Amino acid sequence: MAFDGLTLNIIKNQLQSAIGSRIEKVNMPNKYSILLNLSSKDFSGRLLLCCNPSSPRVHLTKEKYENPQTPPMLCMLLRKRFTGGRLVNVRQQGVDRVLYLDFQCRNELGDEVNQTIIIEILGRLSNIIFTCENKIIDCVRRFDPEEGKRFLISGASYQPPESQNKINILTSDADCVIEKLKSLGDIPVDKALCSILDGASPIICREICYRAMRSFPNLGDISETEFEKLKINLTKLTNYLENPEPTIIKDKRGKLIDCTFMQVHQYGIGYENIIFESVDLMFDKYYTMRDNAENIRKNASDLLKLITNLSERTKRKIEYRKKDLKSTEKRDKYRVYGELIKTNLHLLNSGDKSLTTINYYDENCAEITIPLDEKLSPAQNAQKYFKNYKKASVAAGMLSELIEQAQSELKYFDSVFDCLSRAQTNDELDAIRRELIETGYVRAQKNIKLKPRQIPYMEFEIDGFKVCAGKNNVQNDTLTLKVADKFDIWLHTKDIAGSHVVIFADRKEVPDDVIKKAANIAAVNSKGADSSGVPVEYCYAKFVKKPSGAKPGMVIYTNNKTLYVTPDKTTADNFRIK
Repeated sequence: MAFDGLTLNIIKNQLQSAIGSRIEKVNMPNKYSILLNLSSKDFSGRLLLCCNPSSPRVHLTKEKYENPQTPPMLCMLLRKRFTGGRLVNVRQQGVDRVLYLDFQCRNELGDEVNQTIIIEILGRLSNIIFTCENKIIDCVRRFDPEEGKRFLISGASYQPPESQNKINILTSDADCVIEKLKSLGDIPVDKALCSILDGASPIICREICYRAMRSFPNLGDISETEFEKLKINLTKLTNYLENPEPTIIKDKRGKLIDCTFMQVHQYGIGYENIIFESVDLMFDKYYTMRDNAENIRKNASDLLKLITNLSERTKRKIEYRKKDLKSTEKRDKYRVYGELIKTNLHLLNSGDKSLTTINYYDENCAEITIPLDEKLSPAQNAQKYFKNYKKASVAAGMLSELIEQAQSELKYFDSVFDCLSRAQTNDELDAIRRELIETGYVRAQKNIKLKPRQIPYMEFEIDGFKVCAGKNNVQNDTLTLKVADKFDIWLHTKDIAGSHVVIFADRKEVPDDVIKKAANIAAVNSKGADSSGVPVEYCYAKFVKKPSGAKPGMVIYTNNKTLYVTPDKTTADNFRIK
């Protein structure tokens, strides 16, 4: 998400209510973030300032952040300089991505001084700078001075980033923007808007363009009527700054796409807008979910790499064994050779190089020439072919069994990969890691003990029926084979890795509509979640069995029926209890 200047303007306006409050606490949850506890008679809140290049932002927060046991030196300096300081102004130059928080503080001598916390939302160059009377005290990110760059070092005078000389939509009317657009070359309208509108991120420019024309044409392809529609939507943009509609955009699988201060329609019907009461709540939710997903991704990286390698290795094994199996397909030829040599022993002499005879095993009784080893006797030649036949027959049986085992193993790896892709907490990752340790694919580390924690099933309620879905293979086994009653309904995607789903029927008749909705839950929680017409099989739980020695989550079933559903995560989430 691009935290643009227009969004920062909304934050600035919201923080006007905090003017007059004092800093009670200063914390640094991590090396990129500052957390200010502000309090006054009329205001109380925590202000988060973050200059992480991947997620720079500033907003009030209600999230809990864990602080290090030993505060960093910079945090100690800020506590000394800013604790007790009173916020006297929150300002922004136009719609630049720089916010100034002015405080009245007291120095060591008790004299009143003016100090400012400046947060620059500049992508990879984002920073938080602390100044006193416009002299830099320190900054969170210290950049090496480069030729032509600003000097952000202690004691230097603070110089704001260079202005881009774009149009400020808050102080200029839409006619000015349209006039500027018409003077540009034949480039896409949304990119043209980005190049001339100050503080507007690409998603906002695309949305303005989409709302006006339902597409993203070049400037040379739009008519005066479309320019007029564009003008109307530019005028509406200022209304959203005064009355924002904080929105998180998700795809149908629940993956975060973006967030901004207005509803977004440019992505089409496959995406969902989730509207929040305030921009602060939106950012809390968005970054918490995104950071959690990133954390899970990092923690699961070793398991994902392991499963990927094991899957590739198993695929190669299957390929090689199938080639070997193919080479045994002509094994019956050796048996025929042996039988024919045995039948014609009286015609053969030691040292013969071949035998030409009638093939009684051929329906046309055609002649056949059988090569012989002249160093062996006729009887020994027959025994050699019988031995080759037996060897190939045994190999064929073993190879078929090994291929079947490898294919079963491949399905198991597929199911583990699916569980990893849907894991949302570290506890769920630990459960998958324990499973792989118990199945022998991961070596247990002596110094690290994974404490088993009870992970709740995914629970749903559909028209009065309780429905549960497993989060990993071990849970799937427990849910299906131990928790479910024999007359409960069991569901699973056909030939697709996914969760086991159980409808707890309580010995009642389960309506077809409930089964169909539960089938959607099974499809959503599977590798087929992005597909359409996903086959979901269901039957009574009593018809589901686990073969001896099968991997976790691997079952066989009979007396099943099949439904075809198109996964809809929003509908599934509507039935979700926890």
